[in-house]
Amino acid sequence: MIRSVCRKLIAILLLFMLITAERADAAPSPSPPSIVGLAGVLMDVETGRVLYEKNAHQKLEPASTTKIMTAVLALERGNLSDTVTIGKEPTLVDGSRIYLEEGERLTLEQLLYGMMLNSGNDAAVAIAEHIAGSVPDFAKLMNEKAKSLGAENTNFVNPSGLPDKNHYTTAYDLALIARYALLNHPEFRKIVATKTFYIPWQGKEWNRTLINHNKLLWNFEGADGVKTGYTRSAGQTIVASATRNGWQLLAVVLKSQGRNIYADAKALLEYGFNNFEKKDLIKKGEVVEKLPVRFGTPVDLVTSADFSAVVERGSAPIEIKKNIPGDIKAPVAKGQVLGTLEFYQDGAKIGSIPLVAAADVPRKIYTRWWFWPSLLIGLIYVPFRISVGIKRYRRRRNHHYLNSYRYIQKKKK
Repeated sequence: MIRSVCRKLIAILLLFMLITAERADAAPSPSPPSIVGLAGVLMDVETGRVLYEKNAHQKLEPASTTKIMTAVLALERGNLSDTVTIGKEPTLVDGSRIYLEEGERLTLEQLLYGMMLNSGNDAAVAIAEHIAGSVPDFAKLMNEKAKSLGAENTNFVNPSGLPDKNHYTTAYDLALIARYALLNHPEFRKIVATKTFYIPWQGKEWNRTLINHNKLLWNFEGADGVKTGYTRSAGQTIVASATRNGWQLLAVVLKSQGRNIYADAKALLEYGFNNFEKKDLIKKGEVVEKLPVRFGTPVDLVTSADFSAVVERGSAPIEIKKNIPGDIKAPVAKGQVLGTLEFYQDGAKIGSIPLVAAADVPRKIYTRWWFWPSLLIGLIYVPFRISVGIKRYRRRRNHHYLNSYRYIQKKKK
């Protein structure tokens, strides 16, 4: 009786241990955060991988996050040292301002700080007029640039983000634009990470004091940008970036409410940093193998770029596969693509980089089509020419001897 009870208890205990072990092995993926915003995206800046999305492609008003694109065009089409004379239009604009005055002269750099920190709509219009001559012409440039970045569901009407039924974007498109700005413009990164900036106010004894509207810069670890926005119709919007241990993430939230906008952005960024990790897998210039080259000498096959992957913590290891054609013929040029390095996780391809030749490989001379016929001709022609030369030499020598003999004979007579 006692033995029977013990056996049952042991069986139940073993079953419980098996169940809990199975649960531990099959740990579920982390649950994504719940945000108040109508749309959101979390993106890894370096790779562009989307780690979270909610209504990512729904067209919504961006409000002042529009100014990210305005800043990009200013940096690419103007010079920070440009002097901008303020016209009438900037002084008439509605919404947030840095109180520009007609005829006032500022540098393009000062206007960028006024636009990105204090969200000055007047600064945005002044920049647009300086770069393109007018707001409509500047909007055309904005849309051309957006399309070139893959922002297919975006249309801009003005440089500031003031409401217009034809002025819209998506959380995903906005992430693409902000990612481009962060990766390609160091001055942009510097501006959006600045908390306070001062601009002289001409004719007054004090300066304009600009304080960045992005509160995350003061209260979120690693925060380093980018832009907030608000209009009654757009609600609260934000594009927020943060960097920890050299790894930068970008969160976009559209149409949130009140202070929830910061809670939403923090939730997305914390979700990324806590549940994912960046793995640096390959460095540019690493030798993958020494590749034999037909009609030439072997060449080092090297990686053409760095490659990093962002993966869930504790997920399956990343497998690396080489894809190299079997027959490489000389000549080979340095930098010529000769294969690819492919990266897989759980059987799914997560990326690839080209493999290139580390040096030039000329074709060996004896492998060229004309070499052997030329050699054969040379082997026949050279001895022939030598033979002909010897015969000519002998004839000239004999002729000389004969003439000398005849001359001597004449002298004797």
